Amino acid sequence: MLEPVNKSAGMKRKAHLFLYAALVAVTLTGALFIINQVSAAAALVGRLHPYAGIVFILLSSAVLLAVFFHAFLLFRAPKAPELPEQENSGSMASYASWLASRMPVHPQHPEPNKKGKDLRWVRTNLKFLEVDALNATKQIASKNFFVGAFAQNTSYGTTTSLMNIFRVVWQVYRIHYREQHLMEFLRVVRAVYTYLPLSDFRKEDIPAHIKPIVQSAFSNTLSSMLPAGNLLTPFFLNLFIAGATNTYLTCLAGIIAIRQCQLTTEEDRKEVMQHSMFETSFLLKEIVKECNPVLSVTISNAVKKAGIESLDTVQNPPSGSGIAQEIVSHLATSLKHIIRENISIQKNED
Repeated sequence: MLEPVNKSAGMKRKAHLFLYAALVAVTLTGALFIINQVSAAAALVGRLHPYAGIVFILLSSAVLLAVFFHAFLLFRAPKAPELPEQENSGSMASYASWLASRMPVHPQHPEPNKKGKDLRWVRTNLKFLEVDALNATKQIASKNFFVGAFAQNTSYGTTTSLMNIFRVVWQVYRIHYREQHLMEFLRVVRAVYTYLPLSDFRKEDIPAHIKPIVQSAFSNTLSSMLPAGNLLTPFFLNLFIAGATNTYLTCLAGIIAIRQCQLTTEEDRKEVMQHSMFETSFLLKEIVKECNPVLSVTISNAVKKAGIESLDTVQNPPSGSGIAQEIVSHLATSLKHIIRENISIQKNED
């Protein structure tokens, strides 16, 4: 039983060695190319003045050193102390002191200038930072609701949704740390991706998990708001589910990032996923309740003004057409399909 594990470990070690060797080879090749180009340019400039070549080499070296120095500052990450196993661990005091030095002091903290900041001070500050992070998550997740509803199954919708999720994680990280470091941010992104439940079920299965939450946010008069009665209910429900799916993933990523930035013990790490999904359910329901009337009124007014019969005039967008035309064609096609399907079902029932 141990043989597959050993083979997997050996394959992983070989892959790491190959990547390191390739990185060294690329670095050496790049260094040789730069040196060769600088030498050739220095020789050309040296024809103008005896010292011009030396000055050019010195200036080029200074520029390269400045680039490497700033690249080091960009990619380096501050070394964090080991995460305590539990709150009563002996290393908790030093870890709390390190957290206090990294996080910004919230303006509403009752003891902003306290010396010797302990765990109680840190957790109080984290509560205030959490409120700001949740507000930022909610704001971006609300935008992703409409992106998912109106631009589902389009390249624009997919790209925009993904970028908004990255924005959520970045905003949460920026709120919790006074100084930002690229490698540290990438660690947070990696942790968020690891905790997301995409490995347990496919993305297409997520609507089934959140459908009861979305339906509970609907008013009982939803069908009366629609211009074509119950025929349009599946179409509206499809828009809501698509938007709520985007919102669900965005909220979940944001809350996981908050929990990751606020870890104080190993015990907290084990509860990240459970607490994150629980909090996401409430945040999702709140966002859907706010976005529900906006989406319903917008689509209802659009259908009333245009007329359902005008959907037949919407043509498939030509290649290279704009994003807006692609979205309109997609919505019109979906709506026509749902209406015709419901009409045929009603005829068969009659």
